[in-house]
Amino acid sequence: MKIRTVWRHIKEGMKSIRRNGWMSFAAVSAVSITLLLVGALIGVVSNINELATDIENDVSVRVYVDLAADDEDRDALEEELQGIDNVEEVTFSSREDELENVVGSYGDTFELFEGDENPLHDVFIVDTDSPESTANVAEEVEPMEYVSDVNYGGAQADRLFKMTSTIRNIGGIIIIALIFTAIFLISNTIRITIFSRSTEIEIMKLVGATNWFIRWPFLIEGALIGFIGAIIPSVVLWFVYDSVYTTMSSFLSGTYFALLAPNPFIYQLILLITVIGVVIGAIGSAFSIRRFLDT
Repeated sequence: MKIRTVWRHIKEGMKSIRRNGWMSFAAVSAVSITLLLVGALIGVVSNINELATDIENDVSVRVYVDLAADDEDRDALEEELQGIDNVEEVTFSSREDELENVVGSYGDTFELFEGDENPLHDVFIVDTDSPESTANVAEEVEPMEYVSDVNYGGAQADRLFKMTSTIRNIGGIIIIALIFTAIFLISNTIRITIFSRSTEIEIMKLVGATNWFIRWPFLIEGALIGFIGAIIPSVVLWFVYDSVYTTMSSFLSGTYFALLAPNPFIYQLILLITVIGVVIGAIGSAFSIRRFLDT
């Protein structure tokens, strides 16, 4: 197709939007509302998924070293831990470090024991390459020599992993369902605009216009409606997400958890809903005009 012809179809599509003002307004409104819902849900589910990942990554295997172990025994145990499959990192925390953590967490109560022998164990903190590997690594570590105890949360950690997996699955299903709903609503709205212009299409066919010559302006019109309809939800999502991120960042400060940073998340979200709007608008026009071209 020549560039001049493409530009002509684009101008025809823009003229059609202006000529059919109220129908175009209805189509753009339907696109905007639907894409706003889709974008908001994707933003919520994406951040829930991020928080769930942070929670999962915060779960690690704590290996308590036997009090009878000397430095060589600890080094040998550390080397053995690093050789386990699915182990990503092994961090050593001495008895003194553990005592400082306890005093820091519980305050002056434990300072009463100052001068007494430290009853705590040296600890190896084992991070795995995936949350699902945590239980298996803990089972493999438990029978090792100079291991006094192993703790990773047990049943509570397993329930946590199942809960986060369920959240992801439900969120994904809802997003897919809403996108299909968006396709249905937008396609039907555009179909109404094309139905009101069926006489125009019949006249074009009578004067010898090919199907693609008739189809292109409508495809471009549908894509433009989708693009225009994506502008409003993009602006709303930008300001709302920036406000929510600022508020929640203050609330979550001092924790291991954080929302997805606006840069680049909000740009990716805006690009996604714009693409969805344009593609669905064009597809909706293609399906809607097909019945008129077959007559």
